Amino acid sequence: MAKFLMIIGGVIFVIGFLMQFIHIGKLPGDIVIKKGNTTVYFPIVTSLLISIVLSLIFYFIGKFR
Repeated sequence: MAKFLMIIGGVIFVIGFLMQFIHIGKLPGDIVIKKGNTTVYFPIVTSLLISIVLSLIFYFIGKFR
């Protein structure tokens, strides 16, 4: 269990480090509504992309387990 938590922590660290260089939060298809002093942001395409990547990661972890 401890080894698994260390691996997950390392993966989260690497993803966080790469997010500085890859601006994944502003993809075409993400909805931004600006009115006055209010901004509403719906990251639809970003959420889909992250969901697909995580699904593939968990699929391969389950397959080789």
